[in-house]
Amino acid sequence: MDRGDMRPRGSRPVVVRVPVEPVEAAMEADALDAVARAGDVVVRGPLFGVAAQSPDDGRRWRVVLEVTAGCPQQARDGLNSQLWFHAKDEAQDRAERRALLAAVARLEGERVDELEVSGTRYRVVRAEEYAASGPGGMEPPRPTDPEPLVPDWDRAVREPEIDDGLVMDPDAPVTPTRAYEQLALRDLCYTGERFPEDVRADSRRALDTHPDVLVMPPTFTVVEQTTGGWRPVSGPHSTPHSARKSLDFALTWMWPRMRGHIPEDADPRTDARTWAPPDGGDGRKAADLRAAKLAAYARAADTLRVGRVNRLEFQGAVYRIVRTRRLLRWGPDGPEGPRPSDVNSQEPARIHLTLDEDGHVLPDD
Repeated sequence: MDRGDMRPRGSRPVVVRVPVEPVEAAMEADALDAVARAGDVVVRGPLFGVAAQSPDDGRRWRVVLEVTAGCPQQARDGLNSQLWFHAKDEAQDRAERRALLAAVARLEGERVDELEVSGTRYRVVRAEEYAASGPGGMEPPRPTDPEPLVPDWDRAVREPEIDDGLVMDPDAPVTPTRAYEQLALRDLCYTGERFPEDVRADSRRALDTHPDVLVMPPTFTVVEQTTGGWRPVSGPHSTPHSARKSLDFALTWMWPRMRGHIPEDADPRTDARTWAPPDGGDGRKAADLRAAKLAAYARAADTLRVGRVNRLEFQGAVYRIVRTRRLLRWGPDGPEGPRPSDVNSQEPARIHLTLDEDGHVLPDD
């Protein structure tokens, strides 16, 4: 099949390359083991981000806002902010700033999924989040997934960004296991009766309009076991360690405040490891009870720091770090955008103050 054969249900051939570099070969062996263990694919639902294509990119698209937003409007708002700050801090002249601000104005009042600014196309893109599942549940991180040599638990340290610098190229050669995964998922479609008919119809239509698929880099998520399966308790992260760090934060800072074990007006730097009752505060019995509860949270969090822990039991709940994937459909004109049946949690709105043509911020009055 010719690479230009993109009639309905026509798709590009997958070009396979055999990894020879030692690290990549080890990752491929890990992936092959994972294929042997996997039994099912668990689909969570769509995620959204923004990709850009300049005249020099050819058929490729660059991710400029990570594909992790829960609805299309969140991605549009992210693009709104990115273009506004570009106009404020980086525009080379008034003409470029006017073009950027015109795009911002559209995003403030319309559900715009694609626009062009100074020769660069921006598109809100849609990916399906899924995970492999086998006899032991959802797939955990693999031994060759990225981990820091020395784990850093400092909350002030920024973690690696998801999709940072990612270039999406449907014609790029892929490893054998990646080729197998992409071919196996080409026909992934919503079919269950629990999905509304318009969702199923859009899913079937996407098989024709965007027949190719591109598997994006893995992400890592904290999930909690429930009677019906597994419930996510964190957003996606770029590394397993970042996901563990988010669970550590939940155990020591967020959940103690949500459950009343640390007062809401406590110093923001205080957590389950450092909290102490203020003088003249709780009575001795109440303070001792609070301290005992917080110590249990701290002990649970401390177990995450002993090696690469991917499973934790606490207060009758089971938490796991799982390896999640994202599948992005691709058509003749590039990556798939939002579908008509995708739900928006908010309306377009003004986000930033007004800029003039010289990049000066104008007060509302």
